Amino acid sequence: MRIEDLWYEKNIVSILLLPIAWLFAVVVRLRRTYYRIRNRRHTSFPVPVIVVGNITVGGTGKTPLVIWLAKFLRNQGLTPGIVSRGYGGRSESWPQFVTDRSDPAMVGDEPVLIASHSACPVVVAPRRVKAALSLLSRYPCDVLISDDGLQHYALSRDIEVAVLDGERWLGNGYCLPAGPLREPPARLKEVDFVIVNGKASPGHHRRGNEFVMEIGIHRAVNLVSTGLVRDLEGFRGESVHALAGIGNPERFFNMLRERGLDIISHTFADHHHYIPADLQFAGEGPVLMTEKDAVKCKGFAGTNFWYLPVTARPDQDFADQLIARLKR
Repeated sequence: MRIEDLWYEKNIVSILLLPIAWLFAVVVRLRRTYYRIRNRRHTSFPVPVIVVGNITVGGTGKTPLVIWLAKFLRNQGLTPGIVSRGYGGRSESWPQFVTDRSDPAMVGDEPVLIASHSACPVVVAPRRVKAALSLLSRYPCDVLISDDGLQHYALSRDIEVAVLDGERWLGNGYCLPAGPLREPPARLKEVDFVIVNGKASPGHHRRGNEFVMEIGIHRAVNLVSTGLVRDLEGFRGESVHALAGIGNPERFFNMLRERGLDIISHTFADHHHYIPADLQFAGEGPVLMTEKDAVKCKGFAGTNFWYLPVTARPDQDFADQLIARLKR
């Protein structure tokens, strides 16, 4: 059993790791305090910065939210730009400007996905401050969105948005390595907005800065013939291979099962770099995958490969309060 599987319950392993988790939490707090003081003296941007991230390890749905946020701000008459770390990218030089035609192996899979849907300039670099400065030097943006980076305190920010998985929530509530938390739970009281992906667990009391986001999948797009689209219901009655190399693959698989599909699941590590041999399980039957996986499989996909675009829909109250905060 992987240690990640133990993070969502209190057990003997997590309890034995608690002293290290407490030390980790102290270091995190000291580091954050240091950067808050440092940024007041050295770092500022001429436009507001919105950071979208999470305090847990694993996927929570922040990338769909970033895409929604970029489109929403554009519809409000703003000109957003997006920066990201480019996790998994193997480029030897940074920053990198990302388009929908960029190589995910060089710049990361999520930035390519974001660039494909947001119609906004996207720049990636391990040091997000450099990415932000490069973006602003080239594009006349009036607001910056940081994809992930809630703990990247070198990047000053005006608004923080933390995304949580409504099913897994905070796991056992412990910091790494005893649990899945990158920061103590109290950190959620300090961010401006908490977005819960899906319904929160029973008995949870909603905070004043907390809003719900619904994630939906409704259709499948063919990787070879991108104009070819099928409703998910069309795959019922078939044996379907489903693959996912994301932070929480079970969420994707469960969404397919809830739509009545009979799937054979294949789990890969988050940000996995696919090669043709990884997909040798595929026969003549359909293969469904996330769009994040699809950007890395297009080069060797067969005609039976499909990806499922994800749409995010946060509470309208969140949208209203976000715009009000930006105006201030």
